[in-house]
Amino acid sequence: MRRRLISRKKPRIFIVTKYDRHNAIRELVASSNVSNQEELRRKLVRRGFDVTQATVSRDIHELRLYKGPSGYALPNGVNETEEDDLPSFPDVLGNFGLKVKQAQNQLVLITTSGGAQPVALAIDHEDWEEVVGTIAGDDTVLIICPDQKRASQLRTRLEEMIG
Repeated sequence: MRRRLISRKKPRIFIVTKYDRHNAIRELVASSNVSNQEELRRKLVRRGFDVTQATVSRDIHELRLYKGPSGYALPNGVNETEEDDLPSFPDVLGNFGLKVKQAQNQLVLITTSGGAQPVALAIDHEDWEEVVGTIAGDDTVLIICPDQKRASQLRTRLEEMIG
């Protein structure tokens, strides 16, 4: 007859706040290259945070991280509570935007490598009525507009800013 050993130790429970997780993300991004969300998620798990990709994505948006050539980075000198310190949309588009193509009510904005996420974030912060939403890859932003007419208007405006 075998006996099973039953552990009477209480499980350790850690209460981890969003604030703690954001601080850990800041430390990770500042101290090492983090090239994608899955890598950041794995590093957070190694530090004891139980996070999903969706949580990491929201945290990246809330911390206003941008993706550059060497991975995610903190915004330079930006105080999270002061939006006035952010670069203007024409500045962001001028630095990263290359060209715009239209397909019905959608625009495809081609950027420099690693430039799509900061451009999409800047577009989202503009809160334009012509924009329903954006999706960013590495060098391409998909901009969804409510209709073809407003997509054309926005395309013209973006092309003028790109130059």
